[in-house]
Amino acid sequence: MPKGVACSVSNCTFWNQGNQCGAAEIAVEIDAHSTNSFKEEFGEDFFSAHQDSASASSVTCCLTFQPKSAK
Repeated sequence: MPKGVACSVSNCTFWNQGNQCGAAEIAVEIDAHSTNSFKEEFGEDFFSAHQDSASASSVTCCLTFQPKSAK
């Protein structure tokens, strides 16, 4: 059983101690769509109806990432 989602991007709002992701949901998309703002451009239901295929993990990106606010 997996412990969680590993993440080494420490400037993400959802990054937790031990390099763990603390987001309630994870959104993963292919790099070809990385500049799209899905909720604004395509609506909330885009992910439920949208499907792509990735040839390798290197062509995917995490859409959950949100930079931490500067303190």
